[in-house]
Amino acid sequence: MNEKKEKRDPRIEIIELLKKHPEGLTIQQMSDMLGLSRLTVTKYLHELLGAEIVTQRKVGKAKLTYLKQQFIQKVSSEEILEELRKRLKKE
Repeated sequence: MNEKKEKRDPRIEIIELLKKHPEGLTIQQMSDMLGLSRLTVTKYLHELLGAEIVTQRKVGKAKLTYLKQQFIQKVSSEEILEELRKRLKKE
């Protein structure tokens, strides 16, 4: 029996991971924790950055990514993605 693992939206996974790590994470750390390639994480981070859901800060050579404060308070990642959809429609 070949059970398919339910495919989750990488944006949700990134948002949930950043909720658990308010101290910020590098792209490499997110990549390792989520089991996604750095390129995949970077792609979705750019989308979340453009929608102003996450922010980045350079610390030495690394860039730390944070979930913006107003989104830490949101109940679910689904609400954040809905906000992302709204913001992308405005463009």
